[in-house]
Amino acid sequence: MPTDLKTYMQQMAALVEEELDRLLPTESEAPGIIHRAMRYSTCGGGKRLRAMLAMEAAGLRGESRLRALPVAASLEMIHAYSLIHDDLPCMDDDDYRRGQPSNHKLFGEGLAVLAGDGLLAEAFVVLSRLPELIGLSPELTVRVIACVAEAASTKGLVGGQVADLQAEGAPVDDHAAETLRFIHERKTGALFKASLLAGAMVGGLDSEDLAAVSRYAMHFGLAFQIMDDLLDVIGDEERLGKAVGSDQRRQKLTYPRLYGVERSKTMALEAVEAAKESVKRFGAAADRLAQLAAFVVEREY
Repeated sequence: MPTDLKTYMQQMAALVEEELDRLLPTESEAPGIIHRAMRYSTCGGGKRLRAMLAMEAAGLRGESRLRALPVAASLEMIHAYSLIHDDLPCMDDDDYRRGQPSNHKLFGEGLAVLAGDGLLAEAFVVLSRLPELIGLSPELTVRVIACVAEAASTKGLVGGQVADLQAEGAPVDDHAAETLRFIHERKTGALFKASLLAGAMVGGLDSEDLAAVSRYAMHFGLAFQIMDDLLDVIGDEERLGKAVGSDQRRQKLTYPRLYGVERSKTMALEAVEAAKESVKRFGAAADRLAQLAAFVVEREY
């Protein structure tokens, strides 16, 4: 990662961290245990990619990126909620997240479910306050809320997770590619798209600009998901010393399973280039978006 991009990401993440600390309920507010669980999974970790995408989109036509901070924070709340629920034994059954015990391992399954629920609700509390927080018009606030809500619904995160669960262990057939795209566009891509479009709305972009941002989001999300799948394969091989497809975790429908490792890498790089092309109309204002697209295929866990 170029030094300037690394510094930028650290600075933006710090700003988002401050905003989350400001907006989330504190442990001193009853019931304190649930607010502690919510903060545990939301604060102090993660690259804040969704938040950065929202802020960068907000600045594409000259608006201050910082105006989108409340939107950025709300999106990180939704992302944290999805990770808490993803880690539950009834879902992906992961005991650790970013090297720390998963929420349910520390607080128990019941509180983990409720912490996720609380974060999802709190995100919309924040979005509903955009007229107060940043002076956004009520009409535009409703559009932002609708955009983010759809991304979190059965048309987005929930629907993608359902399809992912149903596809686990299923044989690869003629419909596998279509199913895989359905999963990635909803489970991963929908929140990236909402982040970018919500930020762009705050930034006052017109319909043609929003269409370009939407195209960027589609390609960015594809590159991110392919690399996530590849990193899972690499990580599993390093941990277990097994070939691809040899354990239960790899029976999930993924890009490496369907296309192979080398073809998947190529597809990710092609998606990055398509993402960059999508935002060329914005000139230098889109430089960070181009760098963030490149970053997703260079990252390591």
